[in-house]
Amino acid sequence: MLFYLSKIFWYFAQPSALLLILLVGAAALLRTRYRKTAERLVILSAAMFVLGGLLPLGVWLILPLEERFSRPDLSGQDVQGIVVLGGVESARVSAGRNVHAVNEAAERLTETAALARRFPDAKIVFTGASIGLFTATSTGADAAKLILRDFGIEDSNRLLIEKKARSTWENALYTKELVQPKPDERWLLVTSAWHMPRAIGAFRKAGFDVEAWPVDYRTAGWSDALVPFDAPSEGLRRLDLVTREWIGLVAYWMLGRSSALLPAPD
Repeated sequence: MLFYLSKIFWYFAQPSALLLILLVGAAALLRTRYRKTAERLVILSAAMFVLGGLLPLGVWLILPLEERFSRPDLSGQDVQGIVVLGGVESARVSAGRNVHAVNEAAERLTETAALARRFPDAKIVFTGASIGLFTATSTGADAAKLILRDFGIEDSNRLLIEKKARSTWENALYTKELVQPKPDERWLLVTSAWHMPRAIGAFRKAGFDVEAWPVDYRTAGWSDALVPFDAPSEGLRRLDLVTREWIGLVAYWMLGRSSALLPAPD
């Protein structure tokens, strides 16, 4: 139930949806005695469009998340396992077209394949069901499994697929239950850099000690803080993404699903 409520809440809470709601509200009030209110809503909508769509507001919000964790030095080190979080596969397209289909987070899988070659004895765990409201829960994991196998990770004893998790918190719980990590083992966590703080917080809270291996950066660094977006749609999309992540950080902290409000490196 919480999963469905969060989906419904986010549909209306994302900045692009709020912008649409403001414009629809303004249109509905335009020919009533609340015309002044309608005009204010239009002005507010225009300000949100410029600030979120053209100016780098989304960049300002995502940079603190992407810069939070850096990759550890693995020179001469041994790694027992690699956990990669779902969300990279376009499950519906993959099932409908019978092809590999990935989204902007494709580096989660490509980097996992590179790590698998670097550490040939490490177990590879993909965790995540479909997060859509109307798709089968196993579709996303099945699509990722096919991609990883075509990357050469075919050993069924090495490649483990966790199909139940539909949230980062469940990723942590179900993966720990699946692999039963030992205290002296070294596990890497592969997910998007902007998602890493919440993911690390959830795994720490679940009692699974992992090291961050961030991928899927959306910025080149702090120099992007002064670069406006080429198109308003790009800016709003970035703002939707990072607003959701900050809301998720706060919600996980309030629900006791994270070790800290904004987890940091040890």
